[in-house]
Amino acid sequence: MPLPLDDPAQITTRTLAHYEQHAEDFREGTRDHDVSQNIAALLRHIRAQAPFTILDLGCGPGRDLQTFSRLGHVAIGLDGAGSFVRMARADSGCTVWHQDFVSLDLPDGLFDGIFANASLFHVPSLALARVLLQLRAALKPDGVLFCSNPRGQNEEGWNGERYAAYHDLAAWRSRMVDAGFIELEHYYRPAGLPRAQQPWLASVWRRTAE
Repeated sequence: MPLPLDDPAQITTRTLAHYEQHAEDFREGTRDHDVSQNIAALLRHIRAQAPFTILDLGCGPGRDLQTFSRLGHVAIGLDGAGSFVRMARADSGCTVWHQDFVSLDLPDGLFDGIFANASLFHVPSLALARVLLQLRAALKPDGVLFCSNPRGQNEEGWNGERYAAYHDLAAWRSRMVDAGFIELEHYYRPAGLPRAQQPWLASVWRRTAE
């Protein structure tokens, strides 16, 4: 059966099936990843009074939920893979919603910040504008969205059983501005390496007033 290229729901289902199949390996393989630079980038731009209410979008097994909680914030996770939802709830003690990115059902204006670390690149371009508008609506006025995605030349498609979109900075800026965000900063990761060895584009955005 051909892999779908134009059906975001089917794309998402197949991608999540991969994570379900490899959930434990993924948890072990990412347990010690240092994303403190990304967490700090989100938190320093939030203007609200702490503790912040933060959505970890694509929280996986819950590693970063635990960090936000240890820092004293109210962290809520969201993931489309049931195995990750169960792991994240057990390991973090946080509320974790079982939702996929193309079928979001988020409350309006709840979050001071949204942390989308290595997650939004799985959203097909056909669905990305709608997803970004939903995330904007879920932020409080003046709320902040952090995202980190593998960069590329705006190609997308299947990488094994996972679908991925590889945006460059100009294209990602255009997507975010169209969705009602203003850029606060961007940088490439891992830090301290030549650009050719920095495959990740991280960026921080504030919800516009209107």
